Amino acid sequence: MLTSQARIVIAATRSGDGKTTVATGLMAALRAAGLRVSGHKVGPDYIDPGYHAAATGRQGRNLDPWLTSEDLIAPLFLHGCQGADISVIEGVMGLFDGAAGRGDFASTAHVARLLRAPIILVVSAGGAGRSIAATVQGFARYDPAVRVAGVVLNQVSSPRHEQILREALEGTGIHVAGALPAEAVLHTPSRHLGLVPAAERAAGVRDWLPALTAIVDRHLDLDLLTAIARTAPPLPGAPWSPSPADWEGGGGNGKPPARIAVAAGPAFTFGYAEHRELLAAAGAEVAEFDPICAGALPDGTDALIVGGGFPELYAADLSANEGLRAEVARRVAAGMPLVAECAGLLWLGSSLEGHPQCAVLPAAATMSPKLTLGYREAVALTSSPLAAAGTVVRAHEFHRTTSTPAHGDSPAWQLRDGSQQGWATPTLLASYLHAHWAGLPDAARRLVGAALSTRAAAR
Repeated sequence: MLTSQARIVIAATRSGDGKTTVATGLMAALRAAGLRVSGHKVGPDYIDPGYHAAATGRQGRNLDPWLTSEDLIAPLFLHGCQGADISVIEGVMGLFDGAAGRGDFASTAHVARLLRAPIILVVSAGGAGRSIAATVQGFARYDPAVRVAGVVLNQVSSPRHEQILREALEGTGIHVAGALPAEAVLHTPSRHLGLVPAAERAAGVRDWLPALTAIVDRHLDLDLLTAIARTAPPLPGAPWSPSPADWEGGGGNGKPPARIAVAAGPAFTFGYAEHRELLAAAGAEVAEFDPICAGALPDGTDALIVGGGFPELYAADLSANEGLRAEVARRVAAGMPLVAECAGLLWLGSSLEGHPQCAVLPAAATMSPKLTLGYREAVALTSSPLAAAGTVVRAHEFHRTTSTPAHGDSPAWQLRDGSQQGWATPTLLASYLHAHWAGLPDAARRLVGAALSTRAAAR
């Protein structure tokens, strides 16, 4: 089976060159031109896909060979782009920057090779002259297996500057797909873990996106970029499907579906789209709630998921919701299945920045000056609602907090370096690790099964 899909990768020479600006603006401009656009992000980033969703009107998707395996990149891409006319894939860091110590594995170049996709290289041109041609040619020739088909010049200071850069690149054989001026409208607010999530600044994004769209439409050659995207060859294989062939969860055979409550709102904005699809395929109904203002868990909640986000910014607000905190503690003690990642770990602890939290776990969390960031390989030490003991999981960490102690009597994970972290019981999993369930195919079914078993035992 071969599937044709116009696609283009937006890469850069390094972090900070403007990938998110160019990729998001291009998605929005193509959509404004009447195309159905799907947005994708290389790596485990939760924030950029939120901007992609605002630009395209579709769910943003991640593509990460470490978290899900190389074999799933093309199927996950084909799943996420169904119904789209063109796909824009935003890279991560510099083009060839991958997992530390593993060459370019999980890099933008790696994903571009797996998708056989042409690359547009974004280059920050501030302070650059003719030497920019050497930079572009170096990237284009570094790996013959990737195709740098064009370049976008960012932070161009004047029309004369643009002319110098274009003249320098004429002899490279690489198309200049546009030049973006150094204008304030291209900037988005940042803080300690990167851009402020789009979900936290919806009104600001609504104001920012049209201006960005107009600038991209004016300064980038959309016809050229679309033509390059259409040179991508057909991909073999079928789209990924969240539906397992051998599972009948709640909702089948007349059973009511398992109801999984998922924390949302400004404090909990991180999550992969495929998780909800896997839960639905396993027979669950997902119910969102905001732990800042919800008076109680959603009616009929059978299990709880608390993902990542920025609870440290809302610690006092979360603490003030005493009724919900007490209900969560009571339900978890009674055996309600719970899965928590990073931000969820902090909310479930005894305190966060001195503010009382749910006290499900006897752990206090505080901000740290150190950024903890990287891919992890871990073995489940204790069976939990997500994984059986002995399961090997590929995950990532991304936080500026510490939670003390790091684990209890039944730690969740042992990392490759021998360290242990997280809390696990047959009904609870809480740790700093983020996993992508497409790379852990039994996770959703296991959680739904635990939810239904707990419901049955309560009757």
